[in-house]
Amino acid sequence: MSTDLAQWTSRSMSWLGKCAMTGGLALSLCATARADDATKILKAMSDFVGGQNTIAVTFDSDIEVITTELQKIQFTSSGQVVLNRPDKMRIRRTGGYADVELVYDGKTVTLFGHNTNLYVQEQTSGSIDRVFDELQGRLGTAMPGTDLLVANSFDTLMTDAVDAKHIGQGMVDGVECEHLAFRTPEVDWQIWVETGARTIPRKYVITSKTVTGAPQYTVRIKEWKSEVPGDASAFAFKAPNEAKKIPVEALRDFDEVPAGVPFVGGKK
Repeated sequence: MSTDLAQWTSRSMSWLGKCAMTGGLALSLCATARADDATKILKAMSDFVGGQNTIAVTFDSDIEVITTELQKIQFTSSGQVVLNRPDKMRIRRTGGYADVELVYDGKTVTLFGHNTNLYVQEQTSGSIDRVFDELQGRLGTAMPGTDLLVANSFDTLMTDAVDAKHIGQGMVDGVECEHLAFRTPEVDWQIWVETGARTIPRKYVITSKTVTGAPQYTVRIKEWKSEVPGDASAFAFKAPNEAKKIPVEALRDFDEVPAGVPFVGGKK
């Protein structure tokens, strides 16, 4: 190794060491000083998203589980969302173990498993936000990511929040974003909000603190369009041939995690 290269390497390693030692302190001071910014940026995101009458989104999502042998396993899905406020939506999520579509036309909500050819359907009415709440109550499971799309996501996201930090800037799929971090008694969550006039969520990470291994749920927004056709026929569900309607109580094989996988604790 040449003398110049050796000196450069030595200086570089010294600089990296100093960064490693001081980075935590710098991050803490910076984040504390800009805590108010976090809620302001989140509120701007909520106002922008809630103000969009129509939204079309594509996304990738990852969910982690901790096995009984304390091994962390991640399952990945992709999907599409189309919303027409106040009361129409179509959401599809496709993964390795389930291909599920949620359709609501303002009068009927349907949950259809493309991989099983089974569907649940019930009459209901009201806003998209109300249907999300109703489904989570009936199914007894969370629908992480949907809280980014409700009309007032700020209040929903800030429920039980005890800490807020503006970490700084970051890049998500080449898009500059503001990086925010929040804490509640049971989960920590982070969100990356696109900078500029279009303050949309680009990445959302939920960490379950009360579960061994702190598994995470991650959603990454790939595409976001605010001008999409509002044709009501796009939200009508027509059961395919041989599809079978089942009661809610018989619902199965709609999860992102395959049945039979033993895991520690629960999933967010």
